[in-house]
Amino acid sequence: MNPVIRVALVDDDRALCATMAAFLNATPGFSCIATYGSTAAALEGIPRNPPDVVLMDINMPGRDGIACVQQLKQILPDVQVVMLTVYEDADRIFAALAAGATGYLLKRVTPDKLLEAIREVHEGGSPMSSSIARKVVASFRQTAPRCPSHPALSPREQAVLEGLARGLTYKQIADQLQISIETIRTYIRRIYEKLHVQSRTEAVAKYLRS
Repeated sequence: MNPVIRVALVDDDRALCATMAAFLNATPGFSCIATYGSTAAALEGIPRNPPDVVLMDINMPGRDGIACVQQLKQILPDVQVVMLTVYEDADRIFAALAAGATGYLLKRVTPDKLLEAIREVHEGGSPMSSSIARKVVASFRQTAPRCPSHPALSPREQAVLEGLARGLTYKQIADQLQISIETIRTYIRRIYEKLHVQSRTEAVAKYLRS
């Protein structure tokens, strides 16, 4: 059996937290172990009861979610934090990633895609809403020319990486290449190993700057 992914929610919207917690707890393979209505509460509670994945809002009273991520990563370097927010401006995106967030999702994400993102980050990926991924890619393209191929990668790995660079989801890449999502995950693990990176963002950056 696959291990249960332990999730903590940090958001001052109590109704949203209650809904998401109930959804996660009702889904096999997931458990919401705690919800926190402020970053102060999160910084006190999460180190005492560490989850596998934290879903973090940005706009909260007192210290915001980005500052919370930065401090939390100093205490628990291995915890995986995914921003879950309404903000999609480039400044907040890159501030969150620079602070240590592993992924960035918009709150309009569907329940299925939210579960997929939690699994992805737990398995070493860096999930992002498509519009966010496009902004990240656009930023990299402004600073470096795109190389048509990377010599370390096989043609199929190259195709998968190109899909990541275009902001496609794992399912979209799998459908495009007519292979399973599990095969996509295998290719991505190989890509990370060959490029010596640990996230989608780093892989895309290296791809565009190589």
